[in-house]
Amino acid sequence: MADNVAAPEGELTEGAEPTEGTEPTEIDGIDEAAEIDEPAAPRWSHVKLALVAGLVGVLALTALTGWLGYRTYESSRAEQQRNLFLQVGRQGALNLTTISWESAEADVQRILDSATGTFYDDFQQRAEPFVEVVKQAQSKSEGTIAEAGLESANADEGQVLVAVTVRTTNAGAPEQAPRAWRMRLTVQEIDGEAKVSKVEFVP
Repeated sequence: MADNVAAPEGELTEGAEPTEGTEPTEIDGIDEAAEIDEPAAPRWSHVKLALVAGLVGVLALTALTGWLGYRTYESSRAEQQRNLFLQVGRQGALNLTTISWESAEADVQRILDSATGTFYDDFQQRAEPFVEVVKQAQSKSEGTIAEAGLESANADEGQVLVAVTVRTTNAGAPEQAPRAWRMRLTVQEIDGEAKVSKVEFVP
């Protein structure tokens, strides 16, 4: 009689096998949860890589542009300074060789205004006697620049070579032949203003 008692529903009798296609649902749930909870490995997408590469390119281009701009500024400033030295040297040579007894004081003052350093000190000491000699001789001299060039230059100083032709006349004296002079003028820049600080006559 005990053999005829049916097993409780849901239990397997001894020797029974699970029906085909039946799998434990609890195990399935555990496996799926494990798969969902597992963190995904970080990956760089193509879009992110492209953005990073673009940003690096922009930064590099900005740095290059800034460097080139600075070099251009420095080159332009150096060129302007060389031109300034040359211009002041040319004008200094003209001032020294163009003097008239009729305007001697103004001519000498023009030389002093464009001078500095030891040249200014030396010329200022000789200015008054020089004016007297020019007036007594009723002398006139006129200089013409034949050639001029910048010999050397650094941050605040340049040396200018000038070839000048000078015509001189004195009252009661025959006209003199033009004389050719070569001068080396040192031009110094102080507080943004360039002036002649030294004058040499060269062969």
